[in-house]
Amino acid sequence: MVEEENGVIVNDEGELLIHEDTIVETTQMSAEDLAILQASKDAAEFVKELQKEITPNRVATAGLILLLLMGAIFCTWYWVIPRDSVMVETLYMQRSGHLVMSEIHNTGSREITDVEIQVSFQSLDGEVLETMGIEVESISAHSSIAGDDLEMLIAGYTVWDNYVIAIDLKYTDHRGDLQIMLVTHEVGDWAWEEFNDRN
Repeated sequence: MVEEENGVIVNDEGELLIHEDTIVETTQMSAEDLAILQASKDAAEFVKELQKEITPNRVATAGLILLLLMGAIFCTWYWVIPRDSVMVETLYMQRSGHLVMSEIHNTGSREITDVEIQVSFQSLDGEVLETMGIEVESISAHSSIAGDDLEMLIAGYTVWDNYVIAIDLKYTDHRGDLQIMLVTHEVGDWAWEEFNDRN
């Protein structure tokens, strides 16, 4: 026995019955749908062809080349392009008194000349308690200067007070211009402090 429920024809066993002509009529696609289907097939074919050409080895090689290119750009900036970058690193420690150590870093890509540095250990009132300093003809690129002349031990002053470290650096850059850096740091709150002053 055949019944129609909500426009659908079913037999006694509940199976859907459809006429062959109905199937042909409902599966016909419009021209726009066919164009979309063809574009999808073309895109899938393009991706398959691309997968054949792009192998894991090629991806790794491209990544390596990109990494080398970025390294070359960094090396050019670091070593070739003329630039000044001078830093004074100062370390303050409380031991059997006050210990101050300094180091001059020329991290630029050109030599600096006529380098003078003076580091003063002062009270908060400005009284100079101890000084250290050096004069150097030149510091080559990517190098630093340190040593006994840039270390001082100040004994006889309490570690319970605060003090000032004054750093006065003068040098001539690669263009022949005089550069001056004058910085101060208040110390004494901590038993160990480090300062990196960049010009």
